[in-house]
Amino acid sequence: MICVSIGRTRHKMVKMEHRALAEKGAELVELRLDWIARPADVDRLIKDRPTPVVITCRRPEDKGRWNRSEEQRLAVLRTAIVSEVEYVDLEDDIAEQIPRYGKTKRIISHHNFDETPHNLEDIHASLCEKDPDIVKLVTMANSPEDSVRILKLVANAKVPTIGFCMGEYGVISRILCGKYGAPFTYATFSRERELAPGQLSFSEMTKIYGYDQIGPETAVYGVVGDPIAHSLSPLIHNFAFRHDKMDAVYLPFRVPKDRLAETLQEFEWLNVQGYSVTIPHKAGALKLAKHADEASEKMGVANTLIRDEDNAWQARNTDYDAALDSIRLGLDPEGKASGDPISGKQVLLLGAGGVSQAIGAGVVNAGGALTVSNRSRERGETLATELGCAYTSWENRGSGYYDVLINGTSVGMYPNFNETPFAQNFMHDDMLVFDTVYNPENTLLLKQSRERNCKTVSGIEMFVRQAAAQYQLFTGKEPPLEVMRKTLRTGISAVGKL
Repeated sequence: MICVSIGRTRHKMVKMEHRALAEKGAELVELRLDWIARPADVDRLIKDRPTPVVITCRRPEDKGRWNRSEEQRLAVLRTAIVSEVEYVDLEDDIAEQIPRYGKTKRIISHHNFDETPHNLEDIHASLCEKDPDIVKLVTMANSPEDSVRILKLVANAKVPTIGFCMGEYGVISRILCGKYGAPFTYATFSRERELAPGQLSFSEMTKIYGYDQIGPETAVYGVVGDPIAHSLSPLIHNFAFRHDKMDAVYLPFRVPKDRLAETLQEFEWLNVQGYSVTIPHKAGALKLAKHADEASEKMGVANTLIRDEDNAWQARNTDYDAALDSIRLGLDPEGKASGDPISGKQVLLLGAGGVSQAIGAGVVNAGGALTVSNRSRERGETLATELGCAYTSWENRGSGYYDVLINGTSVGMYPNFNETPFAQNFMHDDMLVFDTVYNPENTLLLKQSRERNCKTVSGIEMFVRQAAAQYQLFTGKEPPLEVMRKTLRTGISAVGKL
C-alpha cells in the first residue's frame, strides 16, 4: 500500500486533493497538519474522508513547518487520536507523552536527514519499546549500500516496520520496502511538491513501478549509472513487464563512478537478475563480467549484465546491433538491398563517447568508410586509431561529402533544444542523418535535415532497439517492440523535462 502525503496551506485544498487521490485509487493519505497556515481543524479535515488517514505534524527540526508552540502541536495530535483517525505519526521523543487511546494506531517514527547511522538496529529496538503498532525509520542515503542496510532491517523486523532511505540513492528502498514486509511506503501528490528528498509521486509509484504488485517473489532488474534520476529505461522496461504479465520490476540504481564493483556486491542481497549499464560504468561492467560477447570485447564496453547458469555476470553490448539496425532502416527501409546497405558508404560520426564507440565499430565491421570528428581532438583521434578509420577536426567536419551523418554527441538534447552539432549548409540532399539523441525525438538537427530533403532516423529507434534486446536477454521472451516504442514516445511527451 502507498501512503500519499498532502502538504497544503488551506483546509479546502487538502480536502480537494484528498478526494482527487481517492478517485485515482489511493488507499491511504497522510495529512501534514504542519503545512496548514491557520490552526488546523482536525475534525474538518477528517469529516467524510474518502480514505483512511495518517495524521502527521512535524516540527522545523524534523523538516516540518509547525510554527506554534510544542504544547499546541501535542494537543493537535491528541485531538486526532480522540477523533479516532486511523493512524497518528508520533516522533520517538514524544511517543511516551501521548498514550494509546481508542482505535487509532500508533506509528512511532525516527528520521535522520543527514545519514544512515551505523546503529540502525539499536534505534529500531528503541522505537519498538515505545508501544508502536508500526515503526517508521527513515534515514538519508549517502551511498547505495544504505538502501540495502535499511531493507535488511525491514526484512528482519519483528514489529511491522516502514523503513526506507531519502535522497537519490534511497529511491530504490522506497520502491522495494513492501517486498520485504513494510506495511506501506510514502509518495507525494505530485513530483512538483516533493515533501522529502527523493520522494516519488503517487503516479510514478503506481503507473511506472506498479508498487502494489511488488511482492516477495518479484524479480528485480535495473539500470546503473550516475546520474540516473532522469533515465527513461524504467518506464519502458516496466511497461514491457506489465504487458507480458511478468512479476518483475526495473529500478534506477545510482552508483558512483568508482563504486561499481563494490555496489554490485552489496546489491547481491537484493538478488538483482540483470542490469542495463549507462554512463559512466560501461567499461567497468565489462571488467566485472566472467564472459562477454564479441561486441563488448571489441569495443571494451558493455551496456548489459545478465546472470548465467552459475550466477556469474555475462556482459553484452546491445547498442552495437541497435545502432546498425537503425542505420540500415534509414538506408533501406523496405529491406530490398542485396547486401549490407552500410557497406561502401561514406559515414561521418560525431562524438567519441561510449555510444560512438559502439556505432563506429559497427560501421567499420559492416564495411562503411568511417570518419570520426569530436570536439576534443585527443579523444577523437584516439577513437579513430582504435577503429582504424579516418579522423577530421571538429572545425572541418562539414568539409567532406558523406552518405551518412551520425550524431553520437549530446548536442541538441533537452534542455538545449536550439543547438545542433552540424550546420544545415553542411548537408546535402539524400544524406541519411541519424541522431542518437532521443529527447526530444525531433531535434533541431533532424528538423533541418528534413528541410534539406535528407533521410532521417531518430534516437528513439536506437534506444528502443537496444532496450528491447536487453529485455530479451533478461527474460528470454520476444520483446514487445511496439509497446516499448509507444511507451517511450508517450513518456517523452508527458515528462519532457526528463
